[in-house]
Amino acid sequence: MVTAKRELRPSQVSLKTVFTASFGVLAVVAVVLLIANTMVAVALTGAALMLSVALDHVVRLLGRRGIGRSAAVALTLLGGVGVLVVFGLLLIPPAIDQGKELVRDAPGFLHTMRGTSLFGRLDERFHLADQLARAERELPHVLEGAASPVLAAVGGVLTGVGFTITIAFLTAFMLIFGGRLVENVLRETRADRRFVYEDVIHKIYRSIGGYLGGLLLICLANATCTTTFLAIDRVPFFLPLGICAGMSSLIPYAGPFVAGTLISLIAFATRGTPAGVAAAIYFVVYGQLEGNLLAPLVFRRTVHVNPLVVTLSILFLGELAGVPGAIAAVPVVASLQVILREILAIRRGELKIPASPEDAPSTD
Repeated sequence: MVTAKRELRPSQVSLKTVFTASFGVLAVVAVVLLIANTMVAVALTGAALMLSVALDHVVRLLGRRGIGRSAAVALTLLGGVGVLVVFGLLLIPPAIDQGKELVRDAPGFLHTMRGTSLFGRLDERFHLADQLARAERELPHVLEGAASPVLAAVGGVLTGVGFTITIAFLTAFMLIFGGRLVENVLRETRADRRFVYEDVIHKIYRSIGGYLGGLLLICLANATCTTTFLAIDRVPFFLPLGICAGMSSLIPYAGPFVAGTLISLIAFATRGTPAGVAAAIYFVVYGQLEGNLLAPLVFRRTVHVNPLVVTLSILFLGELAGVPGAIAAVPVVASLQVILREILAIRRGELKIPASPEDAPSTD
């Protein structure tokens, strides 16, 4: 009996599909490696992008009052520089002086804390006295080789100045040429999809701009209230500590908690237990106010991001890119959320699925 040979069927996967998938994987790997090796450039570009989006709202506001685009951009940039100069002249010199006093008096604060009952209880469990004594014995050796740290500090200051200048120029260029670049890119898209892309960009623009404006108000409120409280509580170095507390609000939830803990410890070391307890109570009360009133106004009305998602995004992006990643976490997640919602809306429209149960057709 002759057995019939089985007919060989052609493969369902074409060579073109294999090459396309392979090139797609290679492209993703290349993009990931590019971002990983250019984190400084990505951070600078991201900071400039967020600043330009925030300032563009001011430019558009001036434009609605009859001022041309170029003049509005110039006025906005000059106004921003003027605010920074006034802020620097009024606050930075006394903040630097108080910061120097804080560094100079730090050893005395440590000796004061050793005499407290709280330090005694902590020393029984964690042996803090031995660790402090070891640090004091090693301090002369550290100071002998202080030339390299000083040079590193000077280099860090110069690097910070260079980063600031780079961000300023990138922000100005984005304000001047960014709008035309986006328009040119949109002209190259499909006509039937162009409205969708414009709508997504507009939502991201409005979300990030509103978030940055609200975050600026939160930082100013935190700095003002904390500085005022520390001055009333007669905590030394209240100005730099208040500024640090305000800047901590750039990292939602986690930043104010860490700053409040450190400032409460400084108040405890410098002014004693009553001042430390008062500072702790203040930061708990203000943390509740910011977390339950100010932050929801920003997150719910601008970015519409769940607080749990915000916390997780700060955790992961902070681990990935440090402090810049933690600061940019909310705008990044808000932008991804807008894009994901638009993709799901398009998919529901193609499948004719209602957006919510309320939109489903009635069967009565």
